[in-house]
Amino acid sequence: MPRWEADAQGRLERAALDLFETQGFERTSVAQIAGAAGLKERSFYRYFPDKREVLFAGNELETYLVAQVEAADHGLAPIEALLTALGTAEEIFRPREFLLRRGRVIAANPALAERDLIKLSAIADALTPALKRRGVEPGKARFFIDVVLAIHRRAMPRWLAEPDTTLAQLMAQAAAELRDVVAPPAPAVHRVGRTHGSQESVKPAVLDDSADH
Repeated sequence: MPRWEADAQGRLERAALDLFETQGFERTSVAQIAGAAGLKERSFYRYFPDKREVLFAGNELETYLVAQVEAADHGLAPIEALLTALGTAEEIFRPREFLLRRGRVIAANPALAERDLIKLSAIADALTPALKRRGVEPGKARFFIDVVLAIHRRAMPRWLAEPDTTLAQLMAQAAAELRDVVAPPAPAVHRVGRTHGSQESVKPAVLDDSADH
């Protein structure tokens, strides 16, 4: 008699996370995951090609982001279109508890951390044509995507730790931090006036790439 397999994929995911956390990713076998989920080993491969892909299966985020960028107002700057798409992606994310546990498992294993970067690179590859269709040159498109993904990586741990704050708010905060680093406010330079020892503030000159040389 075949084993009961309702919500088999979900049970495999939960069983895998439990085992990865208690005995480590490397020491966990597919047979152990299937057994803990109440399934036969061959059932595992109906849902995942290997145990690593339990943590990386699915292209929902990639599909969502591409659709959002393509549907964005064409008057929106490319980076703003990307920020908006990622900022609203929390509606398709897995539950926070799953993402927190998944993140801990990945952080403890260098090979999984590398696979996570490959997954992000695949998302960037999928987004590049979407920006090209908005008239962005391919090199610039990939640059914009990499910048926004870096902002997302900065915001995500905060979102996981702050359930009352939206991802869009934390993305905006991380973007503001980046702007402060890349283009900090010019400091005022104080110099002594010629009369009565008074001081005046002078802002240093800023290079203008558009100026004639």
